[in-house]
Amino acid sequence: MKKLMISLMVLMFLSEYIPIRAITGEAYAERPEPAYAKWGRLAMETAKEKYPRAKILDYLHIGREKRQTTDIERFKLWIEDGGKEFGLYIDIEFDSKTDRVIRINTRKSAN
Repeated sequence: MKKLMISLMVLMFLSEYIPIRAITGEAYAERPEPAYAKWGRLAMETAKEKYPRAKILDYLHIGREKRQTTDIERFKLWIEDGGKEFGLYIDIEFDSKTDRVIRINTRKSAN
């Protein structure tokens, strides 16, 4: 009986560390890169240029605004610079057909 209890405890312990997918052979599918990913990288580069010593704590894609010939990708980054944390909004306007950047606007959040 004691051996049975120990065996069950070992089995329960191991089941916590061996995912079911590993046993069944299922693999995680790679997610395709979102359409806004390259604009997100540009937003982070822009933040680093504006605040070179800052650390980017978080990143949010707000969305895309479509216009007649241009699109605007909107992001909010949470920045720590000099011991202060603040939000930084970055809007990237670009040509819809060529992806050529027209302008990049940045503004700190009110809070």
